[in-house]
Amino acid sequence: MYLVDTHAHLEDLEHLNEALRRAEAAGIVAIITMGSDRDSSLWALNESQHYEMENLKIYPAIGVHPWSLNPSNISEDINFIEENAHRAVAIGEIGLDYWYREVRKNPERKEQQKTLFRNLLRIAKENGKPVSIHSRGAWMDSVEITIEMEVQKAVFHWFTGPEEALKKLLDHGYYISATPAANYSREHRAAIRNTPLENILLETDSPVVYRGETAEPMHVLKSLSAVAELKGESKEKIAEKTTENARRVFGIQF
Repeated sequence: MYLVDTHAHLEDLEHLNEALRRAEAAGIVAIITMGSDRDSSLWALNESQHYEMENLKIYPAIGVHPWSLNPSNISEDINFIEENAHRAVAIGEIGLDYWYREVRKNPERKEQQKTLFRNLLRIAKENGKPVSIHSRGAWMDSVEITIEMEVQKAVFHWFTGPEEALKKLLDHGYYISATPAANYSREHRAAIRNTPLENILLETDSPVVYRGETAEPMHVLKSLSAVAELKGESKEKIAEKTTENARRVFGIQF
């Protein structure tokens, strides 16, 4: 089986070389490492390739996560993404997060997030890039703004939103990605169960901690197992289809 981890933050992983060797041994052939600010995006563009293995390729995505929003630097952040979009396979991680403590403390941050999100979606559209979207607590706004900005390819990563938001994103041909939380999260499991296999990708969001265990790319096997169980299909079929989906969305070769 060949697998793709479509969403990881490799710069934050301890003992990265060892983690990548384990991933390669487990059949992971590609990882998309996400930028969440300028520093991590630069790492994805310039440093991540130094860690590639013989049978494992790392692809960079660049973005500004809503948690990284700095009102005084919005213009500089947007310019950075605009200038470097051609070097990345995707714009991400970007999106909205209405549960973030800064939004709860300062409602004005919600509008600032939307402004940044729209600009990053515009850049993605202009450069023909897919996007990887964080949508916690802002599921319908994230979907509707993505549609409004006419982005062609979008992945709503670790999606846990309501059925109406899921239906809307699927109606526009967008995707969701399954994390290891699909083994236990009621909302995430429901989203995967209600999404056609043609619209599902696998990811780990490494190094997020799931039930006390820090994720690394080889844990995409946990995502695979959960999707296979929820879909009543073999792991081989899920691996084949989600890897095909990853190729189609991100235009990657391996």
